[in-house]
Amino acid sequence: MIRWVAGVLLLLMLSLVFDLGLLAYAMYVLLAALALSRYLTYTWATGLKASRKVSHGKADVGETVSVIVALENQGWLTIPWVLVEDVLPREALLYDVPALRVTGSRLQLLSLRNQQKKSVLYQIRCNRRGYYQLGPLVLETGDLFGLDRRFKVATDPSFLLVLPKVLPLAGYDIASRKPIGEVKMTYRLFEDPTRIAGIRAYEQGDSLRRVHWAATARTGMLHSKVYEPSTVVGATLLLDFHQESFEKRHEPHRSELAITAAASIANALYQMGQPVGLVSNGRDAADRIRTEGWRGDSRTRAAAMKKASVESTNDRLQPKQVPTDRGPETYRDILEQLARLELTDGLDLAALIIETAGRVPRDATLIALLTKGTVEQALALGILRRRGLGRGVGQGRRRQILRPRRRRPAHRAAGRRDPLLHCPRRRPPRPAAAGRSKCGGRGRCVAGIGLVGGAF
Repeated sequence: MIRWVAGVLLLLMLSLVFDLGLLAYAMYVLLAALALSRYLTYTWATGLKASRKVSHGKADVGETVSVIVALENQGWLTIPWVLVEDVLPREALLYDVPALRVTGSRLQLLSLRNQQKKSVLYQIRCNRRGYYQLGPLVLETGDLFGLDRRFKVATDPSFLLVLPKVLPLAGYDIASRKPIGEVKMTYRLFEDPTRIAGIRAYEQGDSLRRVHWAATARTGMLHSKVYEPSTVVGATLLLDFHQESFEKRHEPHRSELAITAAASIANALYQMGQPVGLVSNGRDAADRIRTEGWRGDSRTRAAAMKKASVESTNDRLQPKQVPTDRGPETYRDILEQLARLELTDGLDLAALIIETAGRVPRDATLIALLTKGTVEQALALGILRRRGLGRGVGQGRRRQILRPRRRRPAHRAAGRRDPLLHCPRRRPPRPAAAGRSKCGGRGRCVAGIGLVGGAF
């Protein structure tokens, strides 16, 4: 528009200098047309009002979400044309199976009379978990001759949270193998003195603490208590979501499998009523939007669409953590955090372990979900082990989500492998002495070490 006005003014000055009356008259008419087109475009753009309504802001994978964009012309003039586009992130529309599959048209050309309302309806099928920005709504209008066009961002964006897929883990053992806990076991390794299963006749060697004095007084014969074996199943999930841990040629499938594995383990623990928590070095999409924000005053359509896309780099060094606890609130927080998690360039796994070691509870197993194992990661996990944490490692396998544990009967464990301490025994164990562990070492074995395999 500025170039048009500059050219017209130049020609008008030349026509006045050389006394070209017809050219001067034409330039006056062109200036009036430019002024009129600018006024009409401004009036049409300011009279447009829009709103967006999303059927629900939280969905599961495979669910369909409806989006309705309502557009109204509140001005007194008819708008001959307006181009309406509800912008979606480019990352959500890539790949053969996009994260968001759109049904219907989110880009339409409309014409509105004064005080007329029209709607744009389209549906989104959620194929992959994530935190997606819907919008902003971009409007563009102008005069019929193309002399002036005006661009407008009509609405703020809405946000859609797609929860990760959860798979049942029936038949898989994720217990911490600690000798005392809250879940009854089907095999007897260590007995829990807080859970009495019944009584039996006294046997030589039973301690006085095991004597059931009420039954002894009632029958006149010594009886001993029978305890139930139990374990603690609670766990803290340690998810490595650093960008260098996932090869680009396998993305986004590998990272999505890691999220699915974490969500499935959390669901299994929640169903058992056990505490569960989450620690990860990924970035939170909601935090990214709060810190980086978005601008609604872009001057061009390309600028608005670029602002709606997601930046690929992030060097924030703040880990994400959901405290280990039990209950539906904690489980919901873990699922929502996993849904918003994005790959990061910040903390690697070793730095994450060092940063959060003091905040991880010791009364639950630490399950690390990794795509590959390095020396640095092993040393960092060793720090947690020396602090008394039971830990398990989930590393990538080819075609399985979790690998079931092979259980051995207790009477066959002696002399082969202790399923509680995970220490190979080549000779019968010696009696435990003060300051020594049951495997004969000096504090080098940690009870509650489990192994969970993952396919990512």
